[in-house]
Amino acid sequence: MTHGWSPNTIRDVRDEELTAIAKNTAGFLRQLRGEEAGIVKLADGREVSRLPGLVRWMWDGEFCGAINLRYQPGTEELPPYVSGHVGYSVVPWKRSRGYATRALSLLLPLARQAGLARVLLTCDADNIASCRVITANGGIAEGDEPNADRPDVRKLRFWIDTAPRGP
Repeated sequence: MTHGWSPNTIRDVRDEELTAIAKNTAGFLRQLRGEEAGIVKLADGREVSRLPGLVRWMWDGEFCGAINLRYQPGTEELPPYVSGHVGYSVVPWKRSRGYATRALSLLLPLARQAGLARVLLTCDADNIASCRVITANGGIAEGDEPNADRPDVRKLRFWIDTAPRGP
């Protein structure tokens, strides 16, 4: 599919990703699995080194979206251009089915294996669905911050402990 969804929630990167797949499919897959470094182009045009991490696709027999983890080894700190440890996006025609909630629950043990005791997630204050995904997985609100992408809407900050939760 080449229309209707982008794995980046800030800017449309479909064409870049399709080009990368066509140019070097194996390399693209290695980056998705977190096995290969690379360069990331930011919304302002700057290029920065890709943080270690991984991407997992949401799948129910067909593609539903993606979730990713990014981090700096040995610390929970993130560079200022990274809004959180975890990002996710569900294709519009599969939303409100619990895919993001389940994907986040499956990603938390991987974050713990990467050495993160907790992860930071952010979402726009008007993104009620994302707030529900985060809180359903134990997200604790830590206030808000300015939103460079949408100055009229604050960005909410949540931390989630990666330790297994009780029954």
